[in-house]
Amino acid sequence: MLYPEIAPHMTGWLSRADGHEIYWEEVGNPDGIPVVFLHGGPGAGISQNSRRFFDPEKYRVILLDQRGAGKSKPFGSLENNTTDHLIGDIEALREDRGIEKWVVFGGSWGSTLALAYGQACPERVLAFVLRGIFLGRESEIAWFMDGMGRFFPEAERRFLETAGFDRNPGWQEMLDRYADIFAGKEGEEAAVEAARVWSAYEATCCTLLPDEALVEDFEGDEIALALAKLEHHYFVHRCFFAPNQLLGNVDKIAHLPAVIVQGRYDVVCPPTSAFDLSNAWEGATMIIVDDAGHAASEPGIIRELVRAMDRFDGKTFA
Repeated sequence: MLYPEIAPHMTGWLSRADGHEIYWEEVGNPDGIPVVFLHGGPGAGISQNSRRFFDPEKYRVILLDQRGAGKSKPFGSLENNTTDHLIGDIEALREDRGIEKWVVFGGSWGSTLALAYGQACPERVLAFVLRGIFLGRESEIAWFMDGMGRFFPEAERRFLETAGFDRNPGWQEMLDRYADIFAGKEGEEAAVEAARVWSAYEATCCTLLPDEALVEDFEGDEIALALAKLEHHYFVHRCFFAPNQLLGNVDKIAHLPAVIVQGRYDVVCPPTSAFDLSNAWEGATMIIVDDAGHAASEPGIIRELVRAMDRFDGKTFA
């Protein structure tokens, strides 16, 4: 149900004062309804399919690789890489592209960043379309490190063994151990292998049915080396949020339209977070996909995301 493949008609790098270069691209109708696409991870980067959720006749879509991800430079950098920095990059890109307001579309970590951006700049948002909700709470980080393996014990075994454990010692100790490895205390080769294992573990847990191609993509250098380091960095710093920050500030965006698309069998970001958000946001529309897990590539998730964007029109944003 994705729209046909489309090449960007404009691309570039947005230079930031602290040395980061943010890659962006634009597809669709230059006079259409503006949308910003926020990828997951953090660190996953955009892909060709990221462009295909949107009717190219209806939407003007801006996609960016967040700091350290994809084609942005320097690749994998943790320096000056916080949620506030990412929000600043999005705002700078909006101004650079001459956009007053836009629809904010994000999944997984992209949903986290979409909410954080919207709460910081509600006057710049037309609506939200969010998938696989992650609210950046400590309980959700603990689940990633110490919960997903209950459903995927084979994948968890490799995750544990790479960190030198034969059983899960607890989520904080796992974070600490991977911090040592990623810092190079066991050598560069061990750090690279750990990044691939971390990323493959997540990819294995992402889908309702096995998807070896997704796992292979996540293990590749273009994703793994940034995804693992950046996810770990943000987990260590609790996503740079105060406790329960995003739910506590829902009132700042409660007047805006929102669609939440959530896989029933999402092991990476279990549905409880989506329900917590929906319960706090009276005007949001919640769509549970009963035949899907977490990944945006699953047919049911694609179907509902495309439908959500197709339903929006000029009246929605009046």
